[in-house]
Amino acid sequence: MDSSQSFNQPLMACNSSKKSAMLQPAAPPPAYQDNLAGYPPSFPSHPAPQGPYAQGPDPGQSAVTVQPAVFVTTAPLANPVPDHLGYSIFTMLCCCLPLGIAALVFSCSARNANDSGQRELAEKNSKTALTLNHFALALGLIFIVLYIIFQVVSFKNVNQHP
Repeated sequence: MDSSQSFNQPLMACNSSKKSAMLQPAAPPPAYQDNLAGYPPSFPSHPAPQGPYAQGPDPGQSAVTVQPAVFVTTAPLANPVPDHLGYSIFTMLCCCLPLGIAALVFSCSARNANDSGQRELAEKNSKTALTLNHFALALGLIFIVLYIIFQVVSFKNVNQHP
């Protein structure tokens, strides 16, 4: 490469006659033919339809009717099922984390089912969330009581043995 040429400028060392020969086609393309190779110009057994969109069924074939699309929209429930979201957050943070997370998932599912109008699913998820919340609260209270008993016993043992 010539060191006098800059990187920003195009290279001029190419033969410009070679470039122009590559860009020009060697022969013109063939002329357009109305009758493609091997096909008859028209099909006499099928008459041409008249007017726009005038296409009917072929002779001997039944017509296919397309039914319109049906869109089902759901509305939120008028009387929503309680989702116990606050209770789930409390049990997740204060009592038992794994059961609280599971209860939170079911609470959110109950809320989504309420919003989409699915009463049965909302009731099922709400009941599951409530059950998980009760178990998490009971388990958390048992652990807290056992922890307090353990601390009191260990504190008394430390004070008795100086």
